[in-house]
Amino acid sequence: MNTTASTSAAAAPPADARGLGLAHYAVRGLLEKVLARHGATFRQQIALRAAVTSDAPQTPDDLIAQVQESLKAESADLRAVLDELLAKRLLVADGVHLRPTEAGRALIAAVGAETAPISARIWGGIPADDLAAAGRVLALVTERANAELAARGA
Repeated sequence: MNTTASTSAAAAPPADARGLGLAHYAVRGLLEKVLARHGATFRQQIALRAAVTSDAPQTPDDLIAQVQESLKAESADLRAVLDELLAKRLLVADGVHLRPTEAGRALIAAVGAETAPISARIWGGIPADDLAAAGRVLALVTERANAELAARGA
């Protein structure tokens, strides 16, 4: 048993919105530093990753809906992100669909390769039971927050 991990966990305050936000922004800050070296933004990476990992060709509206589900951003803002990706030639129009270019796929691969060791250092050594519990809590928080957004017409 990892005494350091269990001692830290025992002394840690219960999870709350502030703790979740701090963790999110700490990890996002690391990702944004990597993305900046590649000339990309967080939103561009999310949209491009959605295009790269899609099983089927996506229309701009398909991609916007998918990214909107993740980022809770305005569709007009996300349309601008797609325009940026098209201008950078990371996405290309193929009829009514958008598809990632080789440069777009290479960017996602490069960012993944650069962030993999960082992720391993951050997540490494956390007991599987702790990760499973955190996953269940985060899924429930996400579900409830999405329900609140839906109730408010957002």
